[in-house]
Amino acid sequence: MADPELTHDPMQDLLSIMARLRDPQSGCPWDLQQDFRSIAPYTIEEAYEVADAIERGNLNELRDELGDLLLQVVFHARMAEEQGAFTFSDVAAAINDKMIRRHPHVFATASMPGVDEQTRHWEDIKAEERAAKRADGDATAASAIDDVSAALPGLPRTIKLTRRAARVGFDWPSPHGVFDKIREELAELEEAWDQGEGDQARVEAELGDMLFATANLARHLRIDPESALRGTIRRFEERFREAEKVLAGRGLTMEDASFEQREAAWESAKRKERARQQEADA
Repeated sequence: MADPELTHDPMQDLLSIMARLRDPQSGCPWDLQQDFRSIAPYTIEEAYEVADAIERGNLNELRDELGDLLLQVVFHARMAEEQGAFTFSDVAAAINDKMIRRHPHVFATASMPGVDEQTRHWEDIKAEERAAKRADGDATAASAIDDVSAALPGLPRTIKLTRRAARVGFDWPSPHGVFDKIREELAELEEAWDQGEGDQARVEAELGDMLFATANLARHLRIDPESALRGTIRRFEERFREAEKVLAGRGLTMEDASFEQREAAWESAKRKERARQQEADA
């Protein structure tokens, strides 16, 4: 197979390049060895790298990372086409149809809703789609919490599951009930730990309950828990590095310093962070 002839259509060029990479006679050995399962971790990784570029506000990197993520879509679509399942055009057509169907206020005669109303309407349409699947005999669409991907990380999957449950009335009426639940779960976790480290399974279960309740609280507060956690991680990294610098200025390393010295360096790092934030806000 000859090298793909590049056109003025970047999307078509990308499809041609992927076809060339997957050519059984002259393609790339690594690309030819891949299947849906082996590529899936890369797809997830690229999605996280897109999120990281957004968090850091780096639009040049965002452009590149979006390209990497698009490549993953093209890769999966190419493998499906080779099996006669569907093509990239089928993927694009399916999402086009879905977006038009889920936005009647844009593409049909429905009135323009507010953001909250639009979110509820979006969920109503998805519920109708699941009901249609059940009517067609799809056994995978029998519950209000079906088709929430098990491959999702824990925090976003918790949000999706509890949001679905809330739509059928299984929810606290306000965040106060979730605050109480977190306190309850924390007490049960502490009790499990105090009764001995031997029952590690119970400690793990209680910790999971507390994390689940915390993610559910984020939903009530309209905060993305993954984004909130990533922000905390970023601040921890910045403070830790600054604390290392503070200790180094005193001729110490993190390993050599006493607990009190490490705490003092950490507080110093936090003060510097607050001062930088105040300058940025001024």
